[in-house]
Amino acid sequence: MRKNYSSYNPATVFLLFTLTAASCTSGHYPDALEAEEALGSFQLDSAFRIELFASEPLVMDPVELVFERPGRAYVVEMEDYPFKPAPGEEKGRIRLVEDTDGDGRADTSFVFADRLSEVTSVLPWKGGLLVTTAPYILFLKDTTGDGRADSCEVLFSGFFENNSEAQITNLRFGVDNWIYASNHGQAGEVRFQRKPDAPAVPVGGADFRFRLDRNLFEPETGPAQFGQALNDWNHRFITQNTIHIQQTVIPWRYLHRHAYLPSDRAATDISDHGLPMFQQTPAPYWRAERTRRRQREYEERGLDRKEYAEDHFTGASGGTIYAGDAFPEEFYGNVFTGDVSGNLVHRDILSLPDDSPVYRASRAESERDREFLSSSDPWFRPVGFATGPDGFLYVIDMYRQHIETPLSIPEDLKADMDFMNGSDRGRIYRIVPKNGHGPASGTPAGSSPPDRPFDAMETETLVNLLKHPNRWWRIGAQQQLVERQDVSAVPALTDLFFRHDDPRTRLHALYTLEGLGALRLELVIRAMEDPHGGVREHGLILAERFPESLPQVIGCAGDASARVVLQACLSLGEFPAGQTIPVLADVLERHAGDPWFRLAVLSSEAGASPDMLDALARRGFFSETTPGRAAFLEDFSYVAAARAQPGEATDLLETIQAFSREEWMHAVLQGMIRGIGRRENRGAAVAEIKDRLEALKTGASPGLARLIDQLLTPAGN
Repeated sequence: MRKNYSSYNPATVFLLFTLTAASCTSGHYPDALEAEEALGSFQLDSAFRIELFASEPLVMDPVELVFERPGRAYVVEMEDYPFKPAPGEEKGRIRLVEDTDGDGRADTSFVFADRLSEVTSVLPWKGGLLVTTAPYILFLKDTTGDGRADSCEVLFSGFFENNSEAQITNLRFGVDNWIYASNHGQAGEVRFQRKPDAPAVPVGGADFRFRLDRNLFEPETGPAQFGQALNDWNHRFITQNTIHIQQTVIPWRYLHRHAYLPSDRAATDISDHGLPMFQQTPAPYWRAERTRRRQREYEERGLDRKEYAEDHFTGASGGTIYAGDAFPEEFYGNVFTGDVSGNLVHRDILSLPDDSPVYRASRAESERDREFLSSSDPWFRPVGFATGPDGFLYVIDMYRQHIETPLSIPEDLKADMDFMNGSDRGRIYRIVPKNGHGPASGTPAGSSPPDRPFDAMETETLVNLLKHPNRWWRIGAQQQLVERQDVSAVPALTDLFFRHDDPRTRLHALYTLEGLGALRLELVIRAMEDPHGGVREHGLILAERFPESLPQVIGCAGDASARVVLQACLSLGEFPAGQTIPVLADVLERHAGDPWFRLAVLSSEAGASPDMLDALARRGFFSETTPGRAAFLEDFSYVAAARAQPGEATDLLETIQAFSREEWMHAVLQGMIRGIGRRENRGAAVAEIKDRLEALKTGASPGLARLIDQLLTPAGN
């Protein structure tokens, strides 16, 4: 049900109605609004106002905004969307837009690079730009000072390139000095051109991350589509069309230490409010008609399915964490996500319980029946966001009549749809609190550090910026310090790490020291003892490089924060098994009910070893039947059966049979059925345990006997 808000200006509503009614007489789809008119279409949280920062012709088809310094930003323009351009006809551009008079609105722009194919994302790096333009990640640089890129280096190649909605994008510099990118799980064999002899890395099912300072690259847990956010503690949150916010709980590198886990999926939907949203626009004609057809088909086939044309997430995009200093404090760390089909901006409040490693994303109380921002203009397409140097939230509006890929729309419904309508338009808005801050009021914004690029700042200034309340300044200063490799900063950074009272600053200082090659055992141990769980978590990650830190890692396995304990579990897998198995067994006893802890334990060679099973048996783990313990045993049995070490399956059956509990044997057999099903030599694997299974069948319950028969049958699952 549509909502009417008293905050609408009646004259504006009348104007919009008149324009829409007139346009609809000539077709199914309304015409565009001019930029100033579009401002009147917004319904926004009453504590804020929305301002125009840039619009056509200064920007067109914007999909990403990255500030170089206050008032000056790179804008990625994707004019060739949604059709892949022919060679030589590429239309992608990167512009520099600038507010030269300080009035809060861009007044000039020029093209930094053009003729790029489906360019989607950029990140400043060493005086140039990293650029995603499938199948490549490029490094573009202006070496002559004329404002245009004249140097182009292919860094990575091999990414998927056949669908612009599923290509490499979302470059983000993490506090851990890795650069993260969304790959939407698309298959590809990625090569690093600076290391031509290095083997290609397969990225199917994964996202991607790399470090140019260390020449490292690898898959990362995902997959994200268009939207990737890293919070202060480098926890990743990703966006997909219908699932507007997921958390990547366990990094890829841990889930692939061996090849036998029953699942390596480690991203989960954390929304507590599902798919419903509150849009102000009706469904476009094509979507309403397609939905009607699909629903009729479901009903004719007797399927219990419901197809939604509106008011449900279908085009979630650009999830971004607000980490500025101009909004009220309660907005810090919130996630803002656009839905380009619903013409709105959704806000999630993140919370992390002490007893769970997984966040919860919730609506604000004031937004139980409305969105943070919504528009009555169906051309409003909020594809992404940025926290600016001024602390405000910038909204990137691609502004198109149609935003969906033609591949998803029936041919007859495309007859009166011009997918390029609006390719000469685009807007970038700024959301500002109504508390006197911001350029429009003439009062200072939330941030006022030096008005010059990071590469023009002194090292001392950069170190001091690690204290800044706006993350844009902190992460930019850290990146510049790592790029610069000025080891004269080490004493000041060390002092900052040991003495500063803000845990975010301590973490930036720690990783800047790591990036400068100045990481020491003393720093890592101090991090593991930090008052804040986020710092302790990263202390554990860095402790994996120091074998002598094992006592402190073991100590963190009893931490009050479940997130820290999970990381301790993962990190312990990097140390010798003989010293870690008792600790992992202890963690499992306390957390077997949580699937993430079960996965973390099994991800390591130690946690999935026969010695682990023996340790659990000696501790009485199998004296009490619980769903979580049964689930662990089933997954453990899967690993053992898939791994196929001689005698391992026999020993497993013997160990569990000794406990005389049918529930345990059920779990073992179910796990073994799935694990052996992965193997090509299934017959040989079953032959090894055939005698024991047949003996076990004698006197077994009907349910257990069926599982044994299923395992013994060559055509079994």
